[in-house]
Amino acid sequence: MDDENDLNVAHVLVLPDRDAAEEAAEELARRYELGAEPEIVRESLAGEDDAEDAQWLIVLSEEAGEFSAGELDEFVSEWDGWHETP
Repeated sequence: MDDENDLNVAHVLVLPDRDAAEEAAEELARRYELGAEPEIVRESLAGEDDAEDAQWLIVLSEEAGEFSAGELDEFVSEWDGWHETP
């Protein structure tokens, strides 16, 4: 099934705030030699209008490389975040 909205997302790292997401994306690109920082996306929590009530996501596409779930769990925990596989 071809879905034009399929972004080939392999991993999502969830961070508690924008600063943490930006720091983690920068470190992820440096540590894993990605060449470019991964995409950061703001995700509003359901029913919340306040900008403070948001999670920040780092989206790693399949093209970014292969990562183990454990490796990403450990990495993102440095910023009080967690790893999800979509």
